[in-house]
Amino acid sequence: MGPLLMLGAGRMGGALISGWRRAALLSPGDLMIRDPHPGDEARAVIAQGALHDPDPPAMGRASIVLLAVKPQLWREAAAEVCDALSADAVIVSIAAGVPAGDISTAFGGRAVARIMPTTAAAIGQGAASLYASDPRAAAVAQTLFAAVGVVVELADEDLMHAATAVSGSAPAYLYAFIEALEAAGAAAGLSPEASQSLVRATITGAAALLAQGGDDPAALRRQVTSPGGTTQAALEVLMGEGGLGPLIDQAVAAAVARSRALGA
Repeated sequence: MGPLLMLGAGRMGGALISGWRRAALLSPGDLMIRDPHPGDEARAVIAQGALHDPDPPAMGRASIVLLAVKPQLWREAAAEVCDALSADAVIVSIAAGVPAGDISTAFGGRAVARIMPTTAAAIGQGAASLYASDPRAAAVAQTLFAAVGVVVELADEDLMHAATAVSGSAPAYLYAFIEALEAAGAAAGLSPEASQSLVRATITGAAALLAQGGDDPAALRRQVTSPGGTTQAALEVLMGEGGLGPLIDQAVAAAVARSRALGA
């Protein structure tokens, strides 16, 4: 794959750099990075030969352009590079909420694929939702992101808002839950260090079981819930009125609404 021009190389861009290199999909020489303040991974790959702030002739060699700037900055980023790009360059956007048609227009009608990835791409365990009406753009995006995790293709672009809410944003939901559980453990008398170790090992172990087994989450939950036991007592709070179900519904709805607003 490549040459690939990255417009923006912050945390998500850095995670992708790490994942692609881990998968041997791209080498430093395949990468061009346009970012005034690149992140740690980007700086490391620049030191190893990736081109930083390429000039127009160099950008013209890019077969793929990854649009990885904040959604509020994407039009400016497109305007700065559009004229330098080759006519057949494929634009792969991870800008939340921004419609493919708007991106294609800003990039002179070039083919566009939209992707919403997660930072676990850095270790080859990412999840990405993909939408592209152009088959060539879809194939390029599929190759890039299947190398670093699971890719789910969506037939309707409007579903990208929901996919962003339940996947792209979801790692933060889990981290927030872990924060709260660690704090609750300390409040119940554990030392902060003991609570942290127990919570993190328990969560990662449970996630590994879910990933490796054939059971769905409801079945796994029932397996560890003894009638009248401690787990049931806790779940009556978590799954009761105003518990996790309604809260998650509200959280996803808020994320969907924000994604739509960013696109507008």
